[in-house]
Amino acid sequence: MKKPVRLVVILVVLAAMAAGGRYYYLRRNHQAEDDLLHLYGNVDMRQVQLNFQASGRILAIHVREGDRVRKGQLLAEIDPVRYRIRLERLKSELAALTQELQRLEAGTRPEEIARARARVAASEARLRDATLTYNRLARLVKVHVGSQQEVDNARAAMEVALHSLEADKKALDLALAGPRREDIEAARARVMAGRSAVEYARQELADTRLLAPADGILRNRVLEPGDMVSPAQPVLTLALTDPVWVRAYCPETFLGRIAPGMAAEIRTDSYPDRVYRGWLGYISPVAEFTPKNVETPELRTRLVYQVRIFACDPQGELRLGMPATVTIDLDRTANPPGRDRQSACQAD
Repeated sequence: MKKPVRLVVILVVLAAMAAGGRYYYLRRNHQAEDDLLHLYGNVDMRQVQLNFQASGRILAIHVREGDRVRKGQLLAEIDPVRYRIRLERLKSELAALTQELQRLEAGTRPEEIARARARVAASEARLRDATLTYNRLARLVKVHVGSQQEVDNARAAMEVALHSLEADKKALDLALAGPRREDIEAARARVMAGRSAVEYARQELADTRLLAPADGILRNRVLEPGDMVSPAQPVLTLALTDPVWVRAYCPETFLGRIAPGMAAEIRTDSYPDRVYRGWLGYISPVAEFTPKNVETPELRTRLVYQVRIFACDPQGELRLGMPATVTIDLDRTANPPGRDRQSACQAD
């Protein structure tokens, strides 16, 4: 009789141990599940409408929808003929203004000064001759030889020669002094204005080439070669591949347990076996109702806050609008908010 009793006791103890283990296991798993926040959202990224800064006819578009482009890559061009012609004209005008400035800065040539001195000497000779003629006629009139009209004409010729000499002397002084400082400064200002006009025309010519402002994926070709375009018209739509985030909505009950910088794991249906490292980068300060297109286990009438979970996607596998599941370990300490993408993606 002792053996059956002993066997029953052993079976009861084993059953109790199994029940306790099962209770501990379920409680532990339930607690671990409570420490994980699951969010559901879609991959999002910034988009840029690319415009020309010049107007004209589109000459070529070098990319197609879906192409990956690099920063600085040539995407499209407009006909540059008008802008090139204007640039050449302004460069010629600048060359003429530069020569004029150099002429003023060089001053009066020695040949011009020598010519001015020769004119002064010639005027002095004419004045001496006119003075001798006047004096001679004036003496003849006193002895009643000659007429008063001849004396008056000689006096007028002498005065004309005197004023001519004064004018030639002033011209010699100007030649020796050279150009005025104000004239030189005005010429320099014209040259600077000409250079600015050339640089502006050169920039306008460069603006006939549309370059990628950042790395990204081309989403749409709004216009095609042959279309007329102005700076107000978008030509291409570019989706930036950095940064990439998941736009999700966090229930209000978890708001006190999350903070910017917390690590996260991102999974997608397209790559079910791949886990993307991420971090919580933004929490909206404004509450809203759960959007209709977001699938969550909670009631849709519950207030939520939009969050952005930035993703590390070196292979470029995450696409705009792709559904994604985000898991955040609420027990992990948040890293300092605002950390850069490189350090976050390299973190363990």
